[in-house]
Amino acid sequence: MVAISLLLGFAFLQKDVDPLRLPIGPKGEITLQPGEIVDTRTGAKATIADIVGAADGKGFVFLGESHTNPEHHKFQARVIESLAAKRPVVVGFEMFTRPVQDELNPWTMGWYTQDEFIEKSDWKHQWGYDFNLYKPIFDVTRDQHIPMVALNIPRPWVHMVGTQGYGGLTADQKAQLPTDLGALNPVHREVFNAMIGGGHPGSTTSLGHMYEAQVLWDQAMADSALKYEMAHPQPSDGVFVVVAGSGHVMYRQGINYRIWKRTGQSGVTVVMVDEDGPVTVSKGLGDFVYCAGRETKQ
Repeated sequence: MVAISLLLGFAFLQKDVDPLRLPIGPKGEITLQPGEIVDTRTGAKATIADIVGAADGKGFVFLGESHTNPEHHKFQARVIESLAAKRPVVVGFEMFTRPVQDELNPWTMGWYTQDEFIEKSDWKHQWGYDFNLYKPIFDVTRDQHIPMVALNIPRPWVHMVGTQGYGGLTADQKAQLPTDLGALNPVHREVFNAMIGGGHPGSTTSLGHMYEAQVLWDQAMADSALKYEMAHPQPSDGVFVVVAGSGHVMYRQGINYRIWKRTGQSGVTVVMVDEDGPVTVSKGLGDFVYCAGRETKQ
């Protein structure tokens, strides 16, 4: 797997630039404690009800996680459940690739046992993290019969671009993707550079391919969400929740940026961080930031 795969776990190779404190978006910083949610727009402590309220009238909610922190997934489950209590919800997952789409909703309809769902969705190879980390989310989608969407593209495509650039994709693969894969977003590149660390070894060409792979990832997942909405029109008050690694939504420059660019819909971005003590973040990191202690990790 190319080095960019480290971004999946919100793992940073170097800390010379703190990715959580970039001067992007609203000026200023906020400090929060483990267990706290902060509304970055006001600096005030917030609740899940505040997140749900902020999403009123919005078509998207982006939940950026650290993959191995179980508290993040419990938090995501509570947000999804609270949204579903007020309006129709669809949940899209970075964890699944498009080819397994047909195996997701039999779970939400109660047709699969948990073991059948794990097997038929190919969880071990699709994602590989402990299923129990994500079980709180899947329990909510099943109990509430919430449609699930596989957002990701086959991982070999990302690997190919990460090593050879967009030119490594076949004509058939390109036909399944947006045409503006290489659309420039200098702010997103700034976030990417901070995540991989300024001293990351590699040639300009190899780093360029890594960045192209990250753009492909974000652009393709946004494309999957929008294609689902076109094929399955949602009620006017419906909301599409995106569950993905924080690196794909930070500073509203990843999946959220790509959706905004194509639709004009900004949505609500919630970024989850994990620190044992106080953590200081940029106000621009997301609309809300939730902190869970590192000691909760498995």
